Amino acid sequence: MALEGKQAPDFSLPGSDGQQHDLKQYAGRTVVIYFYPKDNTPGCTKEACAFRDSHQTLNDSGIVLLGVSKDSLASHGRFIEAFNLPFVLLSDPDASMMQAYGAYGEKVSYGKKTMGTIRSTVIIGPDGVVRKHWPTVAKAEQHPAQVLEYLKTVRS
Repeated sequence: MALEGKQAPDFSLPGSDGQQHDLKQYAGRTVVIYFYPKDNTPGCTKEACAFRDSHQTLNDSGIVLLGVSKDSLASHGRFIEAFNLPFVLLSDPDASMMQAYGAYGEKVSYGKKTMGTIRSTVIIGPDGVVRKHWPTVAKAEQHPAQVLEYLKTVRS
């Protein structure tokens, strides 16, 4: 699914901060949304911790970072607490937002085809248009650095 250059699909999901989050509330700001399969799993933890370590840089630039998975808010709370994550995680139990962003579907895991969350990331510009889309992320722990690098190139 090619999203770059298109209006980002709207969403409304509950967040780990106890608030409802929708795309409209971020109008005028750059938003990084990363989709990941499951809280407290090795790859997802490495990715979340790398985003955690980049969070201050993003925050200082006025960029919003959101993580999305099918996990419950209770699971997100435990994940945030265990790894001191300073950003909001959204719960998408029916995968409706993930489907809209091409982050849920058939994937190959350990040589077997399954349906599930596809690790991916989008950067949405202040006008609500998708600026960058990584439809699949191969190396979870290295990906946040790629996101930061991209953001540096568009801001310089």
